[in-house]
Amino acid sequence: MDTDSSPGKGHQAPPHQSGQHQSGPHRGMAAAPASRRAAVLSGMRQALPIVLGYVPVAFAFGVLARKTGIPASGAVCMSLMVFAGSAQLITVSLLAGGASPATVVLTTFVVNLRHLLMSAALAPALRRWPRALQWLFAFQLTDETFALHAGRLPSAPGDRRPEPPRAETLALNMTAQASWVLGTIIGVFGSELVADVRPLGLDYALPAMFIALLLPYCRKARRFALAAVLAGVLSVLLALAGAGQWNVIIATVCSATLCTLLPARAHAARCAADADGDRKPDGPDGTDGTDDLNGLDRT
Repeated sequence: MDTDSSPGKGHQAPPHQSGQHQSGPHRGMAAAPASRRAAVLSGMRQALPIVLGYVPVAFAFGVLARKTGIPASGAVCMSLMVFAGSAQLITVSLLAGGASPATVVLTTFVVNLRHLLMSAALAPALRRWPRALQWLFAFQLTDETFALHAGRLPSAPGDRRPEPPRAETLALNMTAQASWVLGTIIGVFGSELVADVRPLGLDYALPAMFIALLLPYCRKARRFALAAVLAGVLSVLLALAGAGQWNVIIATVCSATLCTLLPARAHAARCAADADGDRKPDGPDGTDGTDDLNGLDRT
């Protein structure tokens, strides 16, 4: 008799296969925390430029808050519950000048109106998130974290980039706020050792941080580098012409608008070339290959 065809033996799985089925779920359970841990560490690493900028500025806020008469617990709670760098510094200045609470609240509201635009820009990338996580993300959204998220979240229509893990995104935001709170605590307890924060040059920490956040964009696309150079040159010229503190806003709007129009003009030139019979063959994805926009969007 053929032993391979005897009843019960032909349907038995080899020992190594049955072992695989038994260890598969355990490997999956072990892989999930490992991938989540890797995502959290990745988000923390991405937040390092923000941390280097937040700690000294938050230190300055802690020192100024204590010298204004704000209790140490109040300054730390403000960084925990408000977490708005410019608004917190403005609040300290207003309280030092004797402003009323209504004036402080109204000024903070006006200063933070820009968050409506930033939130609207990132909202498409968060439409599948649970509502509670959306609230947490919105609370921890700042100018600096927005600069990072704008380049990593697929928020634009038709953007085919994969969505980063939520753990990575939240870890980035939480690391940024933790560094701000840590800087505030250091400033609060070190306020007695610092007579004046201005000679320390801590106010340059934020511009230096924004330069560090801008460099990857300049390397990614030439039009970003062009916008940065134009904004810097125009800002200096407007300042010399007497534009005051409006020089930065005017220069930013003008340079960003100009560099946004450049790809459209390049696309129009490509369409004109297509009409003359010089159209390039379609790309592998079925597009007409105009995404390059004459080298303005990609290096």
